[in-house]
Amino acid sequence: MELAQGYSKRRVVDAIVRGACVAATAIAVAPLLVILGYIVVKGASAISWSFFTELPKPPGDPGGGMANAIVGTLTLVALACAFGVPLGVLAGVYLSELGANSKLARAIRFSSDVMAGIPSIVAGLFVYTMVVVPMHRFSALAGGLALSMLMLPTVTRTTEELLKLVPDALREGALALGVPKWRAILRVVLRTAAPGIATGVVLAIARVTGETAPLLFTALNNNGWAQGIDHPTASLTIQIYQYAGSPYEDQQTQAWAAALVLVGIVLVLNVSARFLVRHRVQGAR
Repeated sequence: MELAQGYSKRRVVDAIVRGACVAATAIAVAPLLVILGYIVVKGASAISWSFFTELPKPPGDPGGGMANAIVGTLTLVALACAFGVPLGVLAGVYLSELGANSKLARAIRFSSDVMAGIPSIVAGLFVYTMVVVPMHRFSALAGGLALSMLMLPTVTRTTEELLKLVPDALREGALALGVPKWRAILRVVLRTAAPGIATGVVLAIARVTGETAPLLFTALNNNGWAQGIDHPTASLTIQIYQYAGSPYEDQQTQAWAAALVLVGIVLVLNVSARFLVRHRVQGAR
């Protein structure tokens, strides 16, 4: 009898806890769904072929698109990856494989953790002082550098942690065969951890794709096509920032459309990261 009562009590507690978890999940997800739904409702009407292929129209003129902003965003992200990914991976390799317990490694870890928490506008101000002012112009190059500073901590720490998960037996087996340490790291350790590192890189890209503040001080904006990476360039986030405060309804609608495109890009990147994680887990099995 007591056993049956205890079992019934556990079932009631289990049901309460499960219900609380479901309710908490619904409360957490509901604002996200509301925001996504609102963006779709406000911006879907402005999505058209011309939005992706035409340049912005002068204020007050209906129509036009954000082709330059889309290309500018892709350019800025590509430059950020070119600067941030190699440095982050190399730093992660050093922290995990070469100087794990050295004073320099501890300093790098501390600096990386601090950089991960700094406001993005601080990175923009730093690059403005070090790059924009000496060049006497805003540029996509400066914007890429600012975004790479935000990517660097994520890529570094992700690489370090993923390399630590590689079994020591693989390292020892490669070294036992007479393979130099640098080749063992490159061909064995890094190849094993590559899917996880790629996931960290994709998540870092997803984070910087939506940044606005650092670009205000570095890439600024451009109503036409950029003349090169050493000139100001447009981006979706800056266009959203400017159009959202516009008194013209058409530009406000295009701002919602740009927000929808940006959310779609971030969503694709996050889904890609989950796919890479799933691929890595299935490969490990």
